[in-house]
Amino acid sequence: MPETLVLISQTASVRTLTLNRPAALNSFTSAMHAELLAALDDAANDAAVRCVVLTGAGRAFCAGQDLADPLVAPDTAPGAQAKDLGRVIELLYKPLVRRLHSMPVPVVAAVNGVAAGAGANLALNCDLALAARGASFIQAFAKIGLIPDTGGTWLLPRLAGRARAMGLAMLGDKLSASDAERFGLIWKCVEDAALPDEVSALAHRLAAMPTRALVATRKAFDTAQHLTLAEALDEEALSQSALGFAHDYQEGVAAFGAKRAPQFTDR
Repeated sequence: MPETLVLISQTASVRTLTLNRPAALNSFTSAMHAELLAALDDAANDAAVRCVVLTGAGRAFCAGQDLADPLVAPDTAPGAQAKDLGRVIELLYKPLVRRLHSMPVPVVAAVNGVAAGAGANLALNCDLALAARGASFIQAFAKIGLIPDTGGTWLLPRLAGRARAMGLAMLGDKLSASDAERFGLIWKCVEDAALPDEVSALAHRLAAMPTRALVATRKAFDTAQHLTLAEALDEEALSQSALGFAHDYQEGVAAFGAKRAPQFTDR
């Protein structure tokens, strides 16, 4: 039987996707890309899912692209044609990043170990990232003559500022989880042993919240990156108009007035 490269489990309305190539530090192959994208699509289409957690098996979150994958491994034979890495981006990484940013539910990264290259930026593309104190983030691209991908050029300056983004990308030094939190790259750094419980509590909290509003918040933040303030105000008005007609707004206001816990159902 072929190895399952993405393990899928669910507790209540939280779906957990676990990258499962621990011997290779969960580095990406084309096959793992296909399984992860399919798992995300399945979660997106399942009304019972209200939050997705993305993590890694073993001691790593994701070490980025597996450079031994035939899709990217240079052919050293004399006269061999070089691999087109831009095509790999088009086929694999762009669809993955777009899927994460279009998920109809919040996505939480549980960074349990090293997150390097595309693996680091995979975590940063999630809505919230929690990392174990022993985890680390490495923008390893320059070490092999490449630029940050998987959305890294868009994410890093926005999250950490240009100066820190340039240092991370050009030097490729290991960044501790605590420094990643201090730089504003992740939501929270927690003790290693506490990560599973912290992630579970956060994911179930998000799952109980008004999902449509959370996703609209992500979309508004992403869209506002290229808008003027006036344009962003217009977009806010459009979003609030749509959300104001939805069940969850009515329920939230009713629950607030009755001093009871709301029961949000929109997705």
